[in-house]
Amino acid sequence: MEKILAVAIFVVMFALIIWDRFPRQWVTLGSGALVLVLVFGLCMHDGGAIWETLNLSCFIQKGFWVGSSESNTGINWSTIVFIAGMMVMVEGMGHAGIFQWLCLKIAKLVHYRTVPLLICFMVMSALLAMFIDSITVILFLAAVTAELAKTLYFDPVPMILAEIFCANLGGSATMCGDPPNIIIGTSLGLSFFDFLGNTGVIAAVCLVFTVVYFFLCFRKPLAQSEKNRPADVVYPDAASAVTNRAGFYGCGSSFLVVVVLLITHAQTELTVAAIGCIAAALMSLVTLLTSGRKAAAGLFARVDYKTLLFFTGLFVVVTGLERTGCLAVLADCIARLSGGKAVVMVAIILWVSAVASAFVDNIPFAATMVPVIQAMAQTQGVDLHVLAWALSMGTDLGGSATPIGASANVVGTSVAAKNGHPVTWGKYCRYCAPATIMVMAVSMVCIVVRYM
Repeated sequence: MEKILAVAIFVVMFALIIWDRFPRQWVTLGSGALVLVLVFGLCMHDGGAIWETLNLSCFIQKGFWVGSSESNTGINWSTIVFIAGMMVMVEGMGHAGIFQWLCLKIAKLVHYRTVPLLICFMVMSALLAMFIDSITVILFLAAVTAELAKTLYFDPVPMILAEIFCANLGGSATMCGDPPNIIIGTSLGLSFFDFLGNTGVIAAVCLVFTVVYFFLCFRKPLAQSEKNRPADVVYPDAASAVTNRAGFYGCGSSFLVVVVLLITHAQTELTVAAIGCIAAALMSLVTLLTSGRKAAAGLFARVDYKTLLFFTGLFVVVTGLERTGCLAVLADCIARLSGGKAVVMVAIILWVSAVASAFVDNIPFAATMVPVIQAMAQTQGVDLHVLAWALSMGTDLGGSATPIGASANVVGTSVAAKNGHPVTWGKYCRYCAPATIMVMAVSMVCIVVRYM
């Protein structure tokens, strides 16, 4: 009975998320509450399961802050704390004008030529998304692109589509680049370099193919717009983006410190939760000293608490599936379909993740699949890490195929529409769907060649 109820709650939750008529954080929180009360309480009569799922005791454990934060039970607070800290950091950098300055500086370096600007913005989008949430990367990059388009007289949609795709691709390269990777990394105890040396290598290969692909798609219209540009255009100055020099340098330095901590966290044994708190503390302190109390408080006020609540409820629902044995059944089904062959298992995880992520949010899918691949590794003797890389690439890259597949896609197309350049499903999929199939095929080849 508890299995049926847990699956029913999960299916209804997923359907409501896709329907998008209700705030998704209330959907997952409500579903999580039903799991705690109906599944664990009324069906299983297991009060201990409720307490273990809430996982509140982790905050007073040394391993949550220093050492190993790996936890396979209940709400993954490491993920939530880390994302919250990074949100504060990004708000601080945005307030200091770092993002706009960087975009304008690159535009000047390429002499405001549109085709080189396309390539540079694609690479920058991928590189920044390795350390900053892809939603934030696209939010500022698409906005700057739209502003530059007005000055340089080109259609910003091609460039924004390429930036969206590269942001999702860059996010797959590191543990902190995309929410699915944060979930996978914190759940399996993987480090920044574990991802960089595996998914990072695959993402780098895919980026080469991606840059060539979008260059071939958009070089002619962008080059033509450059020829039609008036000769008396006044180009924007990067210095105009910096209104507070002390805050600019302070926030930039703090960002570099956080990057170093992320890269070395396997050596320092600082967990991602601790690094998230350090990031928030540094940015708020710098903002307080350079811009005042009101600006510092504003960093926390602009944090996307809805997303954090969404994660909280989601982890509870997935724990319900795990503790009732539903995920073990799913793992067994995949193992049977694959005939016990590791290559087939990887292919199923990679492509099913990609197809699912193209139409539904990749965060709940990744959270659901982590315990599934753990069960498969235990019962089938397949390397867990290989399954993790396949899941990461599938969920991170599959979402690029459609306008609703990833949050960055929705943000980027919305920015384009606000600036008078609406992006239809047809136009988006015409360019990004083939690119997604291309990088998925490249990822599959890379995984088979390297690990099989």
